[in-house]
Amino acid sequence: MGVTMKDIARDLGVSVVTVSKVLRKHSDISPQTRERVLRRMKELNYQPNQAARSLVTGRSYAMGLIVPDLEHPFFGEIAKAISRRIRLKDYSLIIASSEEDPVIERREIEGLMARQVDAIVLASVQTSAQSAVFQRLAQSLVPYVLIDRNFPGLAANYVGVNDTAVGRAATEHLIARGCRRIAHLRGPEVSTGIGRLQGYRETLTRAGMEVPLDYVVDLKSGDDRSEERGYEGMTRLLALKNTPDGVFCYNDEVAIGALRAILEAGMRIPADIAVIGVDNIRFADLLRVPLSSVDQNSYQIGERAAQLALKLIESKAAPPRQIILPIRLIARESTAADTVPGRRAPTQQTAK
Repeated sequence: MGVTMKDIARDLGVSVVTVSKVLRKHSDISPQTRERVLRRMKELNYQPNQAARSLVTGRSYAMGLIVPDLEHPFFGEIAKAISRRIRLKDYSLIIASSEEDPVIERREIEGLMARQVDAIVLASVQTSAQSAVFQRLAQSLVPYVLIDRNFPGLAANYVGVNDTAVGRAATEHLIARGCRRIAHLRGPEVSTGIGRLQGYRETLTRAGMEVPLDYVVDLKSGDDRSEERGYEGMTRLLALKNTPDGVFCYNDEVAIGALRAILEAGMRIPADIAVIGVDNIRFADLLRVPLSSVDQNSYQIGERAAQLALKLIESKAAPPRQIILPIRLIARESTAADTVPGRRAPTQQTAK
């Protein structure tokens, strides 16, 4: 049988309540007593009984995270940030993937609820604020925070960016580089895909530039099999009679697939076609052609979502908050203007 709180209390001549308060980081324990208890716990390799702790506190000290794709670097950064932040409060993170499937997402949510997690962070693949998933979450009273994908009209906590601004920033950058035939490999029918497409269209219209129907390629999904879908979408654009000279990709992994298709076709980047993505993944500058990208501050999204979720656990009655983070455009070789006659040199921009 393992070491118990009673053993620790007996060894130090203190009460079990005192040991319990040290574990819960209670403020009315003196620094000296806290140090003694913690030292003895370490000496005896004491491991708290989580089941007993949950019975006393009414909490599982676990938080759930559901994302569309566990392999996507953007969501990996978010998961790392959440895990680091909640670990400071003795929480563990349970991670699941919906694989861009609403049915799987609902199943994973039910699974997390069965585990009695204290909060859920969710990059939802639902397409409507009226989805039964959100009704189920509201009925369960488990606090949740939406990330990356927002749902207008839904009274929910959200941490992410303005995706219309993302679309504008990327398209304005391509125009500034001298591109005049700009295509878009668009994402799924969720707020990220819709917003980025809207920003793209608004920018081209404002610049007096045409938006041909075949210049917008619907990938159906953007975060699952992204690179493969980007390759296929770019291949379709390259088959057009009037190929684009600039491509705005839904995310960086889609852009990586597009880069491969362009290079395999014997074309030059950016001399023939400039390419920009979204996410600013860690290895974007290590690619064969370093990729220009709109940085969404993925790590900060995770940190802020974790902070918000922890606050909701303490005060479930708090009104919903919408936290919109700034974006930043990182220009690299894939849109470098100085390699193309008549195009201006690249810059770094910050947008809201």
